[in-house]
Amino acid sequence: MSQVPAARRALAVLRLLAAAPGPLPASAIARALDLPRSSAYHLLAAMAEDGFVTYLPEERRWGLGVAAFEIGSAYLRHEPLERLARPLLRRLVDRLGEIVQLGVLHGAETLYLLKEQPPRHATLVTDVGVRMPAQLTASGRSMLAHLPPAQVRALFPGRFVDRTGAGPRSLRELRRVLAEDARRGWSAEDGHITEGFASIAACAFDHTGHPTAAITVTFRRADHPPPAWPSLAPPVRETAALLTTRLAGRPPKPR
Repeated sequence: MSQVPAARRALAVLRLLAAAPGPLPASAIARALDLPRSSAYHLLAAMAEDGFVTYLPEERRWGLGVAAFEIGSAYLRHEPLERLARPLLRRLVDRLGEIVQLGVLHGAETLYLLKEQPPRHATLVTDVGVRMPAQLTASGRSMLAHLPPAQVRALFPGRFVDRTGAGPRSLRELRRVLAEDARRGWSAEDGHITEGFASIAACAFDHTGHPTAAITVTFRRADHPPPAWPSLAPPVRETAALLTTRLAGRPPKPR
């Protein structure tokens, strides 16, 4: 157990350097982590021996080392988000009997990473690898609803596109929709992507409370008309909350 505090301090250094815009002096690291300066130097020296941090003598600053990069690259190779989400999506398919997808924001678009569906179900245009305008998709809006207003404005500086003649047509209209989505905790779209189909989505969050992915259920509107949508939303929200937990994330604080 005596090694646990040291391990936590080393992890805190890695998080601090990863979040910083550039390398930091040891004094700033010590101050940020409330460490004695001598302890910070000993910790940095030990981490440098294993390659997790590196010292830049000309700048007298410390940055992330090659070992930290290797771990980050290995994390990406293991497709952690998809691996963590896939079993949750399959359970939701079994529960609802409808198509379920995992999407992330890619600029102003929704990028679909996973798709699970029951046998003999209608195929959708939103397949894995497909990108759609985020303001038209339930998954995109569920994530946009938790971004700062300035970031949303930066993502949509000009004309809004549509696919079926439906959906927000201006930034003001989008903001109104996002405010309602954030209030109720889920988003919905009705024929904005494929006529005759509707979707409900909820957002999963990372350890900073930032939206990291969305889980969406898509269905024929005739099978689940709008009055039934509030009964479909809780299982989707529960699944998104489970993914948040698996990501060691947390919901954002109310604004």
